[in-house]
Amino acid sequence: MSALPVPLVRVVRSGFTECVHHGSLVITGPDGAVRLAVGDVTAPVFPRSSNKPFQAATVLAAGAPLAGETLALAAASHSGEPGHVELVLRMLSDAGLTEDDLGCPPDLPLDAAARTAAIAAGQPPARRYMNCSGKHAAMLTACVAAGWDTASYLDPAHPLQRRIAARIADLAGQRPAAVGVDGCGAPLFALSLTALARAFGRVNAAPPDSPEGRVAAAMRAHPWMVAGTGRDDTRLMSAHPGLLVKGGAEGVHCAALADGTAVAMKIADGAARARMPVLTAALRSLGLASSALDGLAGEPVLGGGRPVGAVELIAGALV
Repeated sequence: MSALPVPLVRVVRSGFTECVHHGSLVITGPDGAVRLAVGDVTAPVFPRSSNKPFQAATVLAAGAPLAGETLALAAASHSGEPGHVELVLRMLSDAGLTEDDLGCPPDLPLDAAARTAAIAAGQPPARRYMNCSGKHAAMLTACVAAGWDTASYLDPAHPLQRRIAARIADLAGQRPAAVGVDGCGAPLFALSLTALARAFGRVNAAPPDSPEGRVAAAMRAHPWMVAGTGRDDTRLMSAHPGLLVKGGAEGVHCAALADGTAVAMKIADGAARARMPVLTAALRSLGLASSALDGLAGEPVLGGGRPVGAVELIAGALV
């Protein structure tokens, strides 16, 4: 194992290697033991939105009355499509709250069609459209259920955030190495890739009646709520029942099989285009096969509007 990120993905244009993305990846077994380590899997990284299943489990344990689609949305990085936005607003209304109570920043939908429709309707950026608004609505719902202050719910010292930090440490078997602020404004906890994979595997293999088990089941049953139309996580979970997948910003992605075998990866430069060639190769090494994996394994490089190359895994990178 290298102590540094290693070359994983290359960008080929007209037969010429134009760019190389470095990264690290770990696969852990159901017992948490490392099965494969590529690059540096011990240095802490910010999991970004790959943290969301852990946060959602804490929200559920705190008493938030979420299930099915609302629970999946609690762990989502949604596209801001109408079905996502309507459910966020319903969650808030059910808790006696409004969009103004959300602490995430205003944004436009990630989904191109939804964004175009919002702009055409003269809608400015709004908190409900922000891809983390489901998580924030769920956090607020938990605060109402537990009788905690809602105005300060993003403070790391808030009872909910202290419980999230403790639950992450318990699942990962590692205390967070750093606490930061995520793009949505929520506290963010740094873990090694190895600890992140172990935690992710434990969520997907958790007992069905546990908070973690209920979150995993909701995400698997409602993959569109977790991401949206055409998104990587939606496509992978739709194609592979039992698979739990959650990506994050800056090149982070996690996946876990039903038995708790898990993958965690980080592209060093944060390039989103380099994630799927690596993740799909890792999932194939675990025995998965589908047209979804084939379709996500690499994206074309265009020249003059037509494919002239590809973003692809470097041969032997995961050996």
